[in-house]
Amino acid sequence: MTMPMIAGVATAQAPDQRRGDQRSAFEARKTGRSLPLREIEARVIPTMRGAQYIGVDYDSGSAIYTLKFLRDGTVIWVDVDGRTGQIVGRTDR
Repeated sequence: MTMPMIAGVATAQAPDQRRGDQRSAFEARKTGRSLPLREIEARVIPTMRGAQYIGVDYDSGSAIYTLKFLRDGTVIWVDVDGRTGQIVGRTDR
């Protein structure tokens, strides 16, 4: 399996799984079970001063968005509860 590179970081999800997660995220947002990605991004990105936003993953089982940032050569993952918009974990703390 070829692993795509995003800003020098390999992602481990297969294309079919990413499409399934995107579909799950869309359905969760449409039915009100999850906030829209744009709202999640609007809450989190401003808090990441000095970091470059490089992408997002969505786990449909837990409704967790994982936003990925790059700062000073270090990747930072920020986990956000898609139902509430609350940050539930960060790798840089």
